[in-house]
Amino acid sequence: MTFDCFSRRSFLQSAVLTTTAGSILAGTGTAFASTAAALTLENDGLKGRLWKTLKIGMVKVQGTLTDKFKAVKEAGFDGIEMNAPGMDVEETKIAIAESGLPVDGTVNSTHWEVRHTNADPAVRSKALESLRSAIRDTHAVGGHSVLLVVGKGADGDEAEIWKRSIDNISLAVPLAAQLGVQIVVENVWNQFLYDHEGDHRQTAAKYVKYIDELNSPWVGMQFDIGNHWKYGSMGGWIRQLGKRVVKLDIKGFSRAEDKFTRISEGDIDYADVRKALREINFYGWVAAEVGGGDAAELKRIAEEMDMVFGLV
Repeated sequence: MTFDCFSRRSFLQSAVLTTTAGSILAGTGTAFASTAAALTLENDGLKGRLWKTLKIGMVKVQGTLTDKFKAVKEAGFDGIEMNAPGMDVEETKIAIAESGLPVDGTVNSTHWEVRHTNADPAVRSKALESLRSAIRDTHAVGGHSVLLVVGKGADGDEAEIWKRSIDNISLAVPLAAQLGVQIVVENVWNQFLYDHEGDHRQTAAKYVKYIDELNSPWVGMQFDIGNHWKYGSMGGWIRQLGKRVVKLDIKGFSRAEDKFTRISEGDIDYADVRKALREINFYGWVAAEVGGGDAAELKRIAEEMDMVFGLV
């Protein structure tokens, strides 16, 4: 499914023409649905509320880091997320200055392998140092968040790994507060805080409790809209999480086919997502987390984000 980049006015005019033609030629309700969808985007679109970013690993553009940053900006993104620790801070500063594209945040580069839920205190100590290093590096390049996967359900029973991870992550909060960098927890398929074998009627109650136990304005969620559509209502989860949502990730998912998809494909209820984001009065960054590609593909991804969030 490919979207052309066109203005909101053109989009609405196209929908109205479709309605008129459909009414005259077919007499069906399909055209009226097209108009309704267009008017819905006009009324609940999030233009002025969301800023588009993406993961550095998605940028398959040849050249220097500056070349990559320039391509991302030209594709229509407002920022980029780096990986930390591991990024070259000085090279990143140069890329920011030469491209005009800010680094809005980072993704903790070791969180899947070196986990805060691990039973070994030595591993947890390494996880803490990795998180602290990511906070320092993010601050150094002007970013404001570090995305964190808190652990994995396979590391023990829920109560056990809950306490381990809360205790460990809490030790990084003073540095986050000092440097003004938020620790943002991502909801992922890690068999923790949801039932991995459960159905689509689950809620975000455990995520709410977990974030609240960390009890700091410097800890929130980078809520991934696509990751848990299989398990619950994404609009419902956003409403439950409320102000705990400080950033967003986005990918597509099809419940019907049980697989991840392009942002514009699948069957996520984006209308309800937009409505929920308005209800919690969300303003912030949304990061694409899909396969990525060359400059043309990055532009296409940015346009898909514009369409599903009503940013055009």
